[in-house]
Amino acid sequence: MAETIIKIDLNQSPHENENIHNRWHPDIPMAKMVKPGDDFILECHDWTGGQIENNDCADDVRDVDLTQVHFLTGPVGVEGAEPGDLLVVDILDIGTFEESQWGFNGFFSKQNGGGFLTEHFPEAQKSIWDFNGMFTKSRHIPNVEFAGLIHPGLIGCLPSKEMLDEWNTREKELYDTEPDRVPGLANLPYAETAHMGRLTGEAKAKAAAEGARTVPPREHGGNCDIKDLSRGSQVYFPVYVKDAGLSVGDLHFSQGDGEITFCGAIEMAGWIHLRVNIIKGGMEKYGIKNPIFKPSPIAPKYDDYLIFEGISVDEKGKQHYLDVHVAYRQACLNAIEYLKKFGYTGAQAYALLGCAPVQGHISGVVDVPNACATLWLPTDIFDFDIKPGMDGPQHSVAGSTDVPLSKDKKGAAE
Repeated sequence: MAETIIKIDLNQSPHENENIHNRWHPDIPMAKMVKPGDDFILECHDWTGGQIENNDCADDVRDVDLTQVHFLTGPVGVEGAEPGDLLVVDILDIGTFEESQWGFNGFFSKQNGGGFLTEHFPEAQKSIWDFNGMFTKSRHIPNVEFAGLIHPGLIGCLPSKEMLDEWNTREKELYDTEPDRVPGLANLPYAETAHMGRLTGEAKAKAAAEGARTVPPREHGGNCDIKDLSRGSQVYFPVYVKDAGLSVGDLHFSQGDGEITFCGAIEMAGWIHLRVNIIKGGMEKYGIKNPIFKPSPIAPKYDDYLIFEGISVDEKGKQHYLDVHVAYRQACLNAIEYLKKFGYTGAQAYALLGCAPVQGHISGVVDVPNACATLWLPTDIFDFDIKPGMDGPQHSVAGSTDVPLSKDKKGAAE
């Protein structure tokens, strides 16, 4: 049995655990050291560090402090890893805690993070999902059950000082183009809520002021939200600092491609079993500057889909040039409108697309002016037939439930 080298207490604030951090910085000390070939287990808080509760009120999603996230377990140092190497990480297993058999999905208020469809769903909403072995269903979204593909939304290695400076410079330049935008264009360093692992004193204060926020994916990996990084996956991470500094968190029970609700998968606390190895000089040997991976051989077997197309013409009819972001948004909106015909609310349909194992594809990027993106919705997750027929929708979802909503507090910015 592999050793659990970092443990957490779900009843304790992650700020009290020196083996947890919520910023990227090369000076964060290694929490544990392992050797190439070792396998080990890491325990992880949910990405908010326990800010969201299992109830029918979305106030906690509305009021969540996003400056604290994500809480990551690590860094784990790998003996012998040097800049320019590739760190080979095998995801051997991943699971839930026996005492925490539930997860959550949410839409953040536009005033506090927003999301992919924030103009259509501007206020905070939350759905709770209960786990039953490999399956999940929600009391807030009826007539649906599906198998989860548990994966880490966030995993990567520490950046070098040069890389950190590059991140902060380019993201600040983007932020400055529209500093008053809501939601913001980037999340800049914010020392007040930074948790820097084992750093203390002046070193901690300096690193907290510089540390990169964990929100986006970057060259080192990070918050990529790739649902296929599950049991049996193998990931090759570029190494930028001595000992690599591998950290992981933001575990998801299930997620649709794109994580479109932003708090967008079924978020959970849990554990992950990893094995590490090193390819010396692997970055140059293989021309790698971003991680590459082999997907999990284990996936929910859904092979009947309804596929919704979207093109790069937005909701107002404006033409965009080969814009896959607009095209995928339209595919999602088309799927939501379709599901509403069966009795789902728009919020239920939106949450479902963020949680269920839907596939997203870039289907065309050469036929000017329209990019084409597609959303693949598995039909077997429903307990009724959702395919079109001559007689119209033959099932209506009971309208007695919805995804709980919390209105913005009075006085919030428009």
